[in-house]
Amino acid sequence: MTEKRIYSMKRRGNEDRECYLVAARIRTNFHSLTRQATMATGQAEKREHLYKILVIGELGTGKTSFIKRYVHQFFSQNYRATIGVDFALKVLNWDHNTIIRLQLWDIAGQERFGNMTRVYYKEAVGAFIVFDVTRSATFDAVIKWKNDLDSKVQLPDGKPIPCILLANKSDQQKQGIVTTPAKLDEYVKEHGFAGWFETSAKENVNIEEAAKSLVNKILMNDKLLNAGEVIDSERFALVGGKTDTSQKKSCSC
Repeated sequence: MTEKRIYSMKRRGNEDRECYLVAARIRTNFHSLTRQATMATGQAEKREHLYKILVIGELGTGKTSFIKRYVHQFFSQNYRATIGVDFALKVLNWDHNTIIRLQLWDIAGQERFGNMTRVYYKEAVGAFIVFDVTRSATFDAVIKWKNDLDSKVQLPDGKPIPCILLANKSDQQKQGIVTTPAKLDEYVKEHGFAGWFETSAKENVNIEEAAKSLVNKILMNDKLLNAGEVIDSERFALVGGKTDTSQKKSCSC
């Protein structure tokens, strides 16, 4: 093996270790935030869910603005481009018995070309893919983001995590497919999205609605997966019971 090849392998190994260390630090920070939020609510008797949600898409599509509007009800024209990953925590009093905590991971637009997305995507249960309605090129990249997402993270049953497409900056002049909603409906169905919304972080249009739709999908998946586990455990118990009975009969003979 050449010295160049050995150096390349060592360098890649170091990069992978750095990726996992970064992800571990992020998860630790999130657990700390979650504990603080739990203490603040003072409602430990409620059922609580913690969901990791990804916000991905090309550079400059308004991912950070979407998150800031949703979490802080705030909008600014002066955000800097995200480097690597940023994150926020949103606490929802979903109903009288349920608190939902959303970990929103704001992933930089250029990360699709790096080695970090697999680490960032880990344990996610839902995603938004954002494109800019004023720039058709950002829509052209949507399918690449969707394929990257589906290849790197799945639900426990192997299915893709629910993903909603956001046609952002709808307060501005639109270009391309978003001008024909029927075509976008077909596109979403064809590529396995859970739905789509025209959004404007600036004007606060469909921000809450899009988030509620995704959370509903996540909760539905949770119920289906939990129901499947119960059915499997009951089936196992029944099979075990039959086996015991047959063994007793054979012994009595």
